[in-house]
Amino acid sequence: EAVSGAQLIAESLKAQNIEYMFGVVGIPVTEIAIAAQAVGIKYVGMRNEQAACYAASAVGYLTGRPGVCLVVSGPGFLHALGGMANATMNCWPLIVIGGSSDRNQETMGAFQEFPQVEAGRLYNKLTVRPSSLEVIPAVIEKAVRTSIYGRPGSCYIDIPGDFVNLQVNKSSVKYVECCLPPPVSTAEHSAVSEAVSIIARSKQPLLIVGKGAAYSHAENNIRKLVDLCGLPFLPTPMAKGAVPDNHPNCVAAARSTALQHADVIILLGARLNWILHFGLPPRFRQDVKVIQIDICAEELGNNVRPAATLLGDINAVTKQLLEEFIKRPWKYPSNSEWWKRLREKIMNNEERSKGLALQKSLPMNYYTVFHHIRELIPKDCILVSEGANTMDIGRTMLPNYYPRQRLDAGTFGTMGVGLGFAIAAAMVAKDRTPEKRVICIEGDSAFGFSGMEVETICRYNLPILIIVVNNNGIYTGLDADAWTEMLKFGNPATCVPPVSLLPNSHYEEIMSAFGGKGYFVKTPEELQDALKASVTDKQTPCLINVMIDPQSERKKQEFPWLTRSNL
Repeated sequence: EAVSGAQLIAESLKAQNIEYMFGVVGIPVTEIAIAAQAVGIKYVGMRNEQAACYAASAVGYLTGRPGVCLVVSGPGFLHALGGMANATMNCWPLIVIGGSSDRNQETMGAFQEFPQVEAGRLYNKLTVRPSSLEVIPAVIEKAVRTSIYGRPGSCYIDIPGDFVNLQVNKSSVKYVECCLPPPVSTAEHSAVSEAVSIIARSKQPLLIVGKGAAYSHAENNIRKLVDLCGLPFLPTPMAKGAVPDNHPNCVAAARSTALQHADVIILLGARLNWILHFGLPPRFRQDVKVIQIDICAEELGNNVRPAATLLGDINAVTKQLLEEFIKRPWKYPSNSEWWKRLREKIMNNEERSKGLALQKSLPMNYYTVFHHIRELIPKDCILVSEGANTMDIGRTMLPNYYPRQRLDAGTFGTMGVGLGFAIAAAMVAKDRTPEKRVICIEGDSAFGFSGMEVETICRYNLPILIIVVNNNGIYTGLDADAWTEMLKFGNPATCVPPVSLLPNSHYEEIMSAFGGKGYFVKTPEELQDALKASVTDKQTPCLINVMIDPQSERKKQEFPWLTRSNL
């Protein structure tokens, strides 16, 4: 009995428990998508390979099993590189399958010919091209296994165009079983013991929870550790919710103070990269003792020499720490000077945010908008967020109560991920937690990267709520009057500030165009009405376009050249 390359690829993915595929079909991969659907893999056709690849990578983070991104040769492959890089930087498992030109036309200038295998090596843990149809199942098993074992990442499989419809006898195919779940490793006992001793001697401890901890499903053990030892903790952006943001020991609202003065820092699946200011002074104490817990040996010791290194699975190692603390009970006193200082800072920062949120002036500022969003969205919703101010202020204003329910620009600071992430989250939620809503909060500039994916959302009828926080620009913008004045000076390309976008753009009409519901909102009352209507309607995709003050931003000093006097 004969089987085609496309069928083999689909059957092999199914055998590895792959559930979701995202892509843009065309020559030579269309048959692969059709074959995938035939074996029961869900295929979502996107409008751009970049968004497709972001979506597939988010599935990997949310489920622990890679999503697949399917792309055509040449430009299709190249448009997916952003998603591969983003997945590898975030340590998320992903499989990309790219068609390439027929083998018998190599070096001849074939249609969309490009050195895809060589190019893929920079962005992926594994880049592989099967040498024959017979080995396709083994190659796919290795790619899936590599993507989830150790530190997760992206893997690329290159499929020559002539393989897709080529047939081979089933009896000659090397079929393989599903790979085993990733083995769980624990830290050596002496390192666990040393870490516990260091923590017990600390005067100003801080636990930092990273998205590696969220990925390893360590939330229950981390919460037990926080409660047992009374430790102040700080989540990195995507780890928010691993321990609920409203837990009394969460010091996110005093982040700078906590980092700057902690004498012992426990890193749970977080890296000392730019997000944590590399662990260096002046943002950290010169003599800070770092206890580093990571699945990747090469990460240990980056930027700061650790006082203790615990190599292993975050959940398993947290359990080891817990067991040691149960043997050697220690609780950090809640009446310490350190706690007093942190609580005072939290109070001050929350008061400041509250003051900004309750400003009555129109147009609204970011804080007012997020205040109303927080009041009206479900507590268990999955939040997707990207933008500059939109993402930064949203992170402080919108709490997460559950793990792996915040997706944002991440380690790589990637703009354009929002709609792809939201589509992935909605597909997964539909199958696993249908009662959970996906709410995607975008800056107007961020929305522009993949705005056409709104059609994909409507085509698959995914009840995503998109909120565009619109300030007419990147960082800041101009109001309609200033814009009109500006155009009097001549050609917009020479006189309009590079950060400006067209004022009062009606992004909600993109949603209406495809059959979803769009709302254009300028006041807190209109925002409340639109939010209530969208949250109540659990069937229809919605987009709320919220006009805010174009000059509303976090700190006025960031862009001094954009003050009115300079316009």
